[in-house]
Amino acid sequence: MIRTEGLTKRYKNVLALDSLDLEIGEGEIFGFIGPNGAGKTTTIRILSGLLMPSKGKATVGGIDVIRRPRKARTLIGYMPEFFGVYQEMRVWEYLDFFGAAFRIGKRKRRERMDYVLDLTGTEEMRDYFVDSLSTGMKQRVGIAKTLMHDPMVLFLDEPASGLDPRARVEMRQLLTALKELGKTVMVSSHILPELANICDSIGIIQKARLLISGSMEEVMHRVHKNRVIEIEFRKHAAKAPKYLEEAFPEEKLKVIEQSEHLIRVEFDGLDDEIAEVLKYLVKKGFPVLWFREVMTDLEQVFLTVTEEMAAGARAEE
Repeated sequence: MIRTEGLTKRYKNVLALDSLDLEIGEGEIFGFIGPNGAGKTTTIRILSGLLMPSKGKATVGGIDVIRRPRKARTLIGYMPEFFGVYQEMRVWEYLDFFGAAFRIGKRKRRERMDYVLDLTGTEEMRDYFVDSLSTGMKQRVGIAKTLMHDPMVLFLDEPASGLDPRARVEMRQLLTALKELGKTVMVSSHILPELANICDSIGIIQKARLLISGSMEEVMHRVHKNRVIEIEFRKHAAKAPKYLEEAFPEEKLKVIEQSEHLIRVEFDGLDDEIAEVLKYLVKKGFPVLWFREVMTDLEQVFLTVTEEMAAGARAEE
């Protein structure tokens, strides 16, 4: 749904984006992670047809956003980190204004307005002045505005910025609802916990360069090759570690911790292969009560990737 090849943006002596190659599938929530100034907003503005790159290609829904920006914008909804509100407009007037900007007819605008207000949980705010709303409600109204023309792809730049904890939870719920509607969502953030539980795939960018991207599973596996699996048994299962080590080669599985009812193993493999471990234990009759991966959190992944980049830079020097 979203693809870039060698996308680069330079401002005089400042390289804002360095040869970005990226691919995001249809219906995914893609988390674009990086510190302020890393190149996230530059990327989103290019993909939204609002900024010309210095070189490279970018398509959204198969449409070249550089050569055919007007056509591409019919597929795109873009909410910047700081979006303008009109102090003297009520919420419904604000939505109606942007619906008209997309040349949506009056009847259709009313239908879309009712729909997006209900979807974003802002129906009760219909007659409020936009500027009187809390930050969280303004963000919701901003997304409602972005959805007025029913875009297939949403670019949300730091949508959780400035929100309190409750509003952040509600924002995650709204993003999940958008995915269920089949929308492809690219959401940028430097607040890593906000993305960990909702993203299908992520990309980490720093100093204008994309360091790593892929599904959450792929990225976790590439950063931490050996995943840690925790297995709890309903009763004592002292022989389980021995059985596992005999069934799987040492380079694939290694028992790293063992107690009376619980073991932890390091495992080098993807989800399908991990499932084989559980299948094997059940087949051998072990009473498995709990079987889960001890996940590395997104912050640790970010630190690992950026530290590797810094180490590589020092080695080059």
